[in-house]
Amino acid sequence: MPFTIPVPAPVPASDAATPVVSAFYDRFPYPGDPLQDGPPPGYNWRWCVDSAWAAAFGGLPSRPSSGPRSWRILDAGCGTGVSTDYLCHLNPGSSVLAVDISPGALEVASSRTRRSGAAAQVRELRIEQRSLLDLAGEGPFDYINSVGVLHHLRQPEAGLRALAGLLRPGGLLHLFLYADGGRWEIHRTQRALALLGAGTGDEGLRLGRQLLAELPETNRLRRHHEQRWALDTTADANFADMYLHPQETSYNLDRLMVFVAAAGLEFVGFSNPEVWDPARLLQGDLLERAQALSPRDQWTLVEELDPDISHFEFFLSQGAVCLPDWGSDAALLAARAEVNRCLWGWPSTSLMGPDLMPLSLSAEGLSLMRALEAAPELAIDELPLDWPLAQRLAVARQLLEQRVLLPVL
Repeated sequence: MPFTIPVPAPVPASDAATPVVSAFYDRFPYPGDPLQDGPPPGYNWRWCVDSAWAAAFGGLPSRPSSGPRSWRILDAGCGTGVSTDYLCHLNPGSSVLAVDISPGALEVASSRTRRSGAAAQVRELRIEQRSLLDLAGEGPFDYINSVGVLHHLRQPEAGLRALAGLLRPGGLLHLFLYADGGRWEIHRTQRALALLGAGTGDEGLRLGRQLLAELPETNRLRRHHEQRWALDTTADANFADMYLHPQETSYNLDRLMVFVAAAGLEFVGFSNPEVWDPARLLQGDLLERAQALSPRDQWTLVEELDPDISHFEFFLSQGAVCLPDWGSDAALLAARAEVNRCLWGWPSTSLMGPDLMPLSLSAEGLSLMRALEAAPELAIDELPLDWPLAQRLAVARQLLEQRVLLPVL
């Protein structure tokens, strides 16, 4: 399979922060996940395009008569290749372009994907030292993944416009951006280290760890770090990325929506929707009042009630999204469907679901999904199951809710 490894070369400084950010990630290649032989552990459904597509659009496009769907995927700001590795293994037969501005991070990404066998999973894998702002002529892509990248540009708006121009009409863009609320303590720690002249290198790393270890045990910044982030920042690269980064922007919900609209994109939904469900925080009369609000106001309420939300992760699309009505009995019965590939333990009634949480299927649910696997060309009402239509509908709707069944549009 074609596999291009990065060749260090000057990267056009399309964003003012590019040289300093590139140098930072050369010192601290991020993320600091260890390398291993063989496929990456588990899965992340947001990097399985079939799963992400169904979550965003309510179903999947038809696929070729044999083999998986072949997607054109861009990993914009791939760092040390953790996301690239998953994108290859979770989307066999696809074409993947992974870019980053840091040759140091890309060297790790190349080693990671080589050791995991990522290139053998896809039609093409290219890993290149390029800015996401300098990819003219590479699109259009079906799916763009850009996690933790745009908020490190001096002009994030230009970055989002560039990605929008690379996305095909009807395509899907997955973003991860910092949120103001849950980074209050992080921002104060960053500013304190700047005042102490810590810098963004090894000395800053030493001083940052010393500061958070020597502040009084009752200090809010120390407690927050120890309770929330100590494990995540065990690797030096992860600590540096959190507390020493030379360029960072964060958002609240209102500014996020303005940011998205300015690029001419549509907000499709959060890729961690459970975080934005008021039922996570409220009950009884308060929950009823919250659920009477518009979705946007529900999200605002959650943002106000949960100051620990440290990031936004969400899907965007070109053009308005019209979701299918699976509440219609006729539509659901006439639909073909597939098994979500982001399951652990399939086929079984005891699984790990898309979010790597325990999931139990009914015996009927397992039977319906096995019937779909055996006859993918048949609609739900055509499957050779000796069930009344009401039972088919009830079982199919439960599987939809559990995100095990992915309808084909």
